[in-house]
Amino acid sequence: MILVGIDVAKDKHDCCITNTDGEMLFDIFTITNNSEGFDILYERIRSVAPDLSKVKVGLEATGHYNYNILSYLLDKHLTAYVINPLHTNFYRKGLSLRKTKTDRIDSRTIALMLLTDLSLKPYSVSSYHRENLKSLTRYRFSRVQERSRQKSSISRLVTILFPELSQLVPCIHISSIYTMLEELPGASYVASVHLTRLTNILSKASKGRFGREMAITFREAARTSIGAKIPAKSLELRHTIADVRVIESEIREVETEIQKLMDEETTTITSVPGIGTQMGAIILAEIGDFSRFDSPDKILAFAGMSPSTYQSGKMISSYAHMEKRGSRYLRFALFNVTKHVCNYDPGFAAYLAKKRAEGKHYNVAISHAAKRLVRMLYAMETNGTLYEAA
Repeated sequence: MILVGIDVAKDKHDCCITNTDGEMLFDIFTITNNSEGFDILYERIRSVAPDLSKVKVGLEATGHYNYNILSYLLDKHLTAYVINPLHTNFYRKGLSLRKTKTDRIDSRTIALMLLTDLSLKPYSVSSYHRENLKSLTRYRFSRVQERSRQKSSISRLVTILFPELSQLVPCIHISSIYTMLEELPGASYVASVHLTRLTNILSKASKGRFGREMAITFREAARTSIGAKIPAKSLELRHTIADVRVIESEIREVETEIQKLMDEETTTITSVPGIGTQMGAIILAEIGDFSRFDSPDKILAFAGMSPSTYQSGKMISSYAHMEKRGSRYLRFALFNVTKHVCNYDPGFAAYLAKKRAEGKHYNVAISHAAKRLVRMLYAMETNGTLYEAA
């Protein structure tokens, strides 16, 4: 068996090629991050291993830096292992007491891990094909967060320019209010506008929901408002609302693409009541191939939802906090989707009520229900069975 360790970087990759006896077949060498460098690595592997089925290639999960070389390795039908950098870090520290770390050392450490760590699982082809889904779900996640930040800015600006407005409507983050604030960004503008124009703005934007009476209410409130008249803030409000509209358009476009990919997937996740397409896509994209995990507990650990433990001698920590290591996207999806599942599934609702009756905080009870959900999803995906109510 030939073992190849690659330390991935932005412009170059350090490579170590050894055999199962730990003998280095080449001095550790560096390749450039381009097709020429990739071909050099492949030719050196072929020179010592004509049978590519007897080659293991390991590299760290370094975000977007490893996409291209991982794609190249899989196209060449090489067995690749994507390793958690935290795992590599602990392994390297266990080899020596010296405080040394270089790219060359890391490449050799990865090769040794392939030799000694039997828990490592090869990167599956299905996980590779789901990278597109992962990119879309993570991009949507970032745009939703940005939308939330912009909406907070709108709330802040409205509090300065027209604080009474939030008391007149259930929510200021609706299309009709945004349209009014884009044209009349502040109480001083609303107070001086002609009633007919204000009525037309509200009626058209709300599709008839808000009419003349609401326009009168808004204008009267604006005339007695304590809101400041600051042109700079009004301009900022206009631009922020425009940004929110653009972001919402982008989110809708991304969700359409996610839906197309999910329609092509063979998955049982979305058969569970409470798991929609978008959250189901995050779970599927982050986990990839369920079979690469030996048990549901390893999926929980991958999501950072396992309880931390500390025991030394007779002392055992009584506060088992969630580890919160691993994929924050998967942790977010599992925690939030569990709330919906508990609303729609009587079995999960009863389980949540049981944990709450035991005196557990709501979030703690949800985390217990999330573990139960992961066990169910793992069984469904590995066995190919659809959801059935208990």
